[in-house]
Amino acid sequence: MKNRQRQKDILFSILIFCSAFAVNLLIQKLFTTQTLVPMIFVFGVFLISLKTHGYCYGIISAIVSVFAVNFAFTYPYYAFDFFVEESILSAVIMLVVAISTSTLNIRIRDQEKLRSENEKERMRGNLLRAISHDLRTPLTSIYGSSSTLISKYDALPKEQQLKLLGEIQEDSEWLIRMVENLLSVTRIDGAKVEVVKTPIVLDELIDSVLMKFSKKHPNQKVITQIPDEFVDIPMDSLLIEQVLLNLLENAVFHAKGMTELTLSVSLVGDKAVFEVADNGCGIPAERMATLFDRWAEGLEAAPAAYGMGLGLPICRRIAEGHGGRLLLESREGQGTLVTVALPHVRKDGGQVRDTGYDYAGGFSHVMMELSDALPYQAFAAKHMD
Repeated sequence: MKNRQRQKDILFSILIFCSAFAVNLLIQKLFTTQTLVPMIFVFGVFLISLKTHGYCYGIISAIVSVFAVNFAFTYPYYAFDFFVEESILSAVIMLVVAISTSTLNIRIRDQEKLRSENEKERMRGNLLRAISHDLRTPLTSIYGSSSTLISKYDALPKEQQLKLLGEIQEDSEWLIRMVENLLSVTRIDGAKVEVVKTPIVLDELIDSVLMKFSKKHPNQKVITQIPDEFVDIPMDSLLIEQVLLNLLENAVFHAKGMTELTLSVSLVGDKAVFEVADNGCGIPAERMATLFDRWAEGLEAAPAAYGMGLGLPICRRIAEGHGGRLLLESREGQGTLVTVALPHVRKDGGQVRDTGYDYAGGFSHVMMELSDALPYQAFAAKHMD
């Protein structure tokens, strides 16, 4: 990383110096005045000191610029004469500019680094407080139910035992889901972590998502629409499964009044577009602006019943880690549409088939033909280049 940054700084310094030298040669041919020459080199030194890291690039560029002015733009031309007062003054001015600009630049970067570290600490503290609070409730419930079963096993009727076991299972599933969310954060939050993408068959991905979702929400019907042809998409399948499951579960938890939940996939250009749509209560406009930052705001911003609200921020980070985008559109009282667009090179055209997957009744074998572009039309018109 440091070597790459050093190479960039060197190339930038050489480029700026050569540009300043070329501009001065052009001015020398077009005009008779030489007053602009030192100013252009001073500006070049300023840019180098501003954009590079440390003092050495600015100081070296200042010294080299003094030599260049003295050699090519001061009489006698193409000969060194350092006893000229202009050369000495130019050297002093350029060194002062280089040192001052580099010092200011270093201070600004140090302040930004400190501010970033403080922000990370604040976010880490909020996250830990939220985790400790959210863990306490299900763990207390699991402990209480298991203690009751152990101490009063013979006295409790079977129905009560099953009820307590069901509560333990539900709280355990919630804990597993939260841990999966946190693991997803650690996988994509580091600057050095890169998403490893392998070609994944779309049908297998959707089947896996539906099976996992049906285990948690067996009574929730999901209508799926996927391309009719064979499709493989480069991705980290575990992370994308996490995205789709989070989006579907968000609809179950938060879309009050929902009667229809749809998961559709379409291929548009070089994008594979996943859409999760519901016709529930929608999201109020005042919450939309900060919805993806809720996890960083701590405990107050997250619903106690459903955890820390990590789903949407994780989904967006995963989509961006794949080189894609996640966008959310919602109107209060009219439902919510979440669109995830991932890079995919399409080989041919095709129709969309509706699998009609119903968790309550299995496959209904309802087939419908849709234009691939229709589910993605509004998204593409607004947000794609």
